[in-house]
Amino acid sequence: MLTYANQLTILRIAAIPFFVLLLVYGYPGAATAVFVLAGVTDGLDGLIARRLRQKTALGSFLDPMADKLLMTAAFVTLTIPTVPVKAHIPAWLTILSISRDLLIALFALLLHLRLDVSQFPPSLLGKCTTAVQLFTVGLCLFVNFLPDPFLLVFDLLVYATLLLTIASVMHYLHRSFRLIEKHQRALGGP
Repeated sequence: MLTYANQLTILRIAAIPFFVLLLVYGYPGAATAVFVLAGVTDGLDGLIARRLRQKTALGSFLDPMADKLLMTAAFVTLTIPTVPVKAHIPAWLTILSISRDLLIALFALLLHLRLDVSQFPPSLLGKCTTAVQLFTVGLCLFVNFLPDPFLLVFDLLVYATLLLTIASVMHYLHRSFRLIEKHQRALGGP
């Protein structure tokens, strides 16, 4: 069922190519506006789904997918040195952030296939990491319109994002191994 909330999520996905193209062709102001609009639709789709009781299986799949697609597109695009913006996200942070998401998805899939774990909800640390990654992208965009001293703030935020990303990977690995151990104990194995 294509609810209002799902339509907003699809709008967010449709905005991604425009966001990337605007950045690549040197329109950081318009790209920032599209990014902010995408963030607003992210908040609105959840609010509408709850208020109108329109939570759907499609929405529970599309919403996180839209978020990951937007964040991945933003990280990759803002890493490209030829993109005409004042600050760039370091390639190592982009690679680490995307690898983190892939690793979490892989472990969730393995836990599902091997142990029949149907839910692997994000931890508080994982949510904080995602929020800081989003803030990093946002500041990378907004620093184009701020005085140069904000570049130092951006650099500090990049390293904070690095530390949180590494911590959340370690935490997700720890949680995964605990689930595996719990399952093995339940089966009476080593």
